Amino acid sequence: MNAFMRAGALTHMMIGHNHESVVNVQPDWLQELPLRGRLSVEEPMARHCSWRAGGTAERFFEPVDLADLVMFLRAAPPEETLTVIGLGSNLLVRDGGLRGTVIATAQAFDQINWRADHTVHVGAGVACAKVAKLAARRQLGGGEFLAGIPGTIGGALAMNAGAFGYEIWGLVAGVETINRRGEIQSRPASAFQAAYRQVAGLDQEWFVAGILRLTTDPTAAARVRSLLTQRRVQQPLGLPSCGSVFKNPLGDFAGRLIEAAGRKGARQGGAYVSPKHANFIINDGTATAADIEDLMLSLQQHVVQQFGVRLESEVRILGERAAPVATL
Repeated sequence: MNAFMRAGALTHMMIGHNHESVVNVQPDWLQELPLRGRLSVEEPMARHCSWRAGGTAERFFEPVDLADLVMFLRAAPPEETLTVIGLGSNLLVRDGGLRGTVIATAQAFDQINWRADHTVHVGAGVACAKVAKLAARRQLGGGEFLAGIPGTIGGALAMNAGAFGYEIWGLVAGVETINRRGEIQSRPASAFQAAYRQVAGLDQEWFVAGILRLTTDPTAAARVRSLLTQRRVQQPLGLPSCGSVFKNPLGDFAGRLIEAAGRKGARQGGAYVSPKHANFIINDGTATAADIEDLMLSLQQHVVQQFGVRLESEVRILGERAAPVATL
């Protein structure tokens, strides 16, 4: 019996008056696949997104390692929609849910390999902040700003994430990727074109590791502590959010524009703009994905109307909106 069959949520019971039957819900291509990772259906994505809101994934797979992911990808038919996530820190799944399979890599790709040449091979599932702290302990600098990025290395590579004026692709020497056929490639940084919060060069593939180039710096640990203190002062940490919601427009800051538009504290359902930092939207514990998305749209409209600036989202918004509830 494979991991899919072992997961309790993967079957449902049809119970009659004097009999019951078990109906499998997995597609044929998964029935005999000897996966070792957890595979479930109708997985609540609120459990896997830092906003703690949103709909379900049709299928959800957590591979235990690279070989497990390769097996899955080689079996997946071309029509299967695949969405790869890390910690879900810049992700919003609409309340109507997400078709296909969500692949969560944070547990599978959690290895860090320090090298003598001041480079570090980091799995895509490793938290950025962890890399910053461990590097600083080794008196390696250049990556202190990673302490301010709430996601994983894989997610940071995919969007050229940054903090405190620095971006991750400024450190990248090379990467390893996997495509949907399960083929793994090692590629130099020069194979990609990184700009502010975007990276070109991926072709139906995902990052599984990055090689970052650091420098010797005995003061790195002190800088990490200073940046973390700055972050605690400026940002509403410890509350359900995705970090920065909008990209900063050229020459300005999204948070400043939202605050100048009078939208600090603005609310939509269970979602509200943080009084501490206007580029953060907080879930008060009752927000739906629609609440969050509608508040984002409202903020964009107010800023456009008042300043003529169109704020661009940093957030990946996926899936379908929930169908309207019929009323009698």
